[in-house]
Amino acid sequence: MKGSGLPICLLLAVFYLCWKSSAGLRTLHLGSCAITTNLQEMRRRFSEIRDSVQAQDEIMDLRILRKAESLQDTKPVDRCCLLRRILRFYLDKVFRSYRTPDHRVLRRVSSLANSFLAIKRDLRLCHARMTCPCGEEATEKYSQILSHFEELQPRKAVVKVLGELGILLRWMEETE
Repeated sequence: MKGSGLPICLLLAVFYLCWKSSAGLRTLHLGSCAITTNLQEMRRRFSEIRDSVQAQDEIMDLRILRKAESLQDTKPVDRCCLLRRILRFYLDKVFRSYRTPDHRVLRRVSSLANSFLAIKRDLRLCHARMTCPCGEEATEKYSQILSHFEELQPRKAVVKVLGELGILLRWMEETE
């Protein structure tokens, strides 16, 4: 009779672990494509580096992601393509180029990059199933972001866009 509580404890432990690992999962609805990701974890990682990164930002009167008005007014059908291109942009131009002597910040940036890779993989599947079309609006908005980024000196542009990651994460949360 003493051992009868053990299976219940194990069951509760498994339930807790499953619940905890899925607690931050959100489904993003991007036109015909729906993906699940842990935005809460990405937001936590970004909040751990935000102050450090934004302290390096010398350009206070410009917001690349807002200036292009690229995110907030995007039609649902173009969200998948735009997000896929923005993720590729962050992976290829921002995370890869960001440098700091602070290893703690670099670990958080690496973790964010891994999260972006996972989302990009899921978006690639949507693209392969033809549920992630690239319309004219997505192409134009991405071009605006890239143009504003390239107007700045490379190091300053990387810091600026990394510091604006909160804008992207907020937009992703709104696509639920």
